[in-house]
Amino acid sequence: MSINKLLIIGFVWPEPTSSAAGTRMIQLVDLFLSRNYEITFACAATKSDFSYDFTDKNVAEQVIKLNDESFNHFIKNLNPDAVLFDRFMVEEQYGWRVQQECPNALRILDTEDLHFLRNARQQSEKKQEVLDLFSDTTKREIASILRCDVSLIISEVEMAILKEQFKIDASLLYYLPFLEKEITAENIDNWISFDERADFIFIGNFLHEPNWNTLQVLKTKIWPLLRKKLPNASMNIYGAYATQKVLQLENKHEKFVIKGRALNAQETIAKHRILLAPIQFGAGVKGKFIDAMQVGTPTVTTSIGAEAMKGTLEWNGFIEDDLEVFVDKAVELYANKALWTNAQQNGSKIINERYSWGLFANDFMLRVDELFSTLINHRQANFFGQILNHHTAQSTKYMSLWIEEKNKK
Repeated sequence: MSINKLLIIGFVWPEPTSSAAGTRMIQLVDLFLSRNYEITFACAATKSDFSYDFTDKNVAEQVIKLNDESFNHFIKNLNPDAVLFDRFMVEEQYGWRVQQECPNALRILDTEDLHFLRNARQQSEKKQEVLDLFSDTTKREIASILRCDVSLIISEVEMAILKEQFKIDASLLYYLPFLEKEITAENIDNWISFDERADFIFIGNFLHEPNWNTLQVLKTKIWPLLRKKLPNASMNIYGAYATQKVLQLENKHEKFVIKGRALNAQETIAKHRILLAPIQFGAGVKGKFIDAMQVGTPTVTTSIGAEAMKGTLEWNGFIEDDLEVFVDKAVELYANKALWTNAQQNGSKIINERYSWGLFANDFMLRVDELFSTLINHRQANFFGQILNHHTAQSTKYMSLWIEEKNKK
């Protein structure tokens, strides 16, 4: 039996200690490795001190260039069976080159979350206007989805938007949430107890605009009310890439403390009694809540924060959009051990029934196998995709070639 070759083209080198997007990418790598794929991870971005070390995973790394024909030589020589694009911007940049050199390679898009949805919500919140999904970003992202053979969608809400509002054929979409280890009785026994924990935590990569906005809401609207009700508690803020504007929000006198990057998000969250995240806009599924549930830390968030995460199950804490009620619920959860313990149990149920690796891994890989065997018919059925590949590939191609020529001068 021949080994399938997968090329992953990264938007950045994954940083699982910095963002949920990094964690998601490593989960996908592990999934394909579990099926004995030979994986090459290629990226044009510069590595950071926190970029994932693939050495132990037997994944080849390849530095590539933007708008450079060297990529064509690289991929033609590699000749992968499948190519996974990390976000639509990467597909825009490299998709036509993949199509030109390896037309028979299965093209997979990992959307991470729908960028057009997150951006539209951000604009709606900022301008206090009605949500408008019909932007240029929407056109670009949906065109990318149509050009690919299958797109991975992390949220059921996003699946519904694509199918119902934009009429994307279900055969082009695949719901694949975070792939988590099940929470066992042994895990639960090892959780830090209610009485051994104290204080509130928020965590998030501050390059991500929804996290910066959430921090501002915590500072200006939540904490002034909450600290009056719980004067002995601290609000501890963790996150990668905390810039000066983040650091200057610290006020130790008010017990609002900026801690910076957490080397291990789950271990850090596990020491705190409650995770607070009054998220006002965003998309996808929030990795901070997955981490909190994994270590038995209840959370209080908004309906946008919890979107698509719990299904019909009970949340591991409270979902509240009224910020004054949000504060009251945080106080109640912080002080009531029985309520807090019940919230923990809700969290483990959400992980085990909605995010367990075993629920999704095998079915997804069967879908990939099916696409390999039916690729010609699958593409013929996606005629709009063929049109977009024909026209967009040409326009993107000549823009890229123009840049390539310009760079030679």
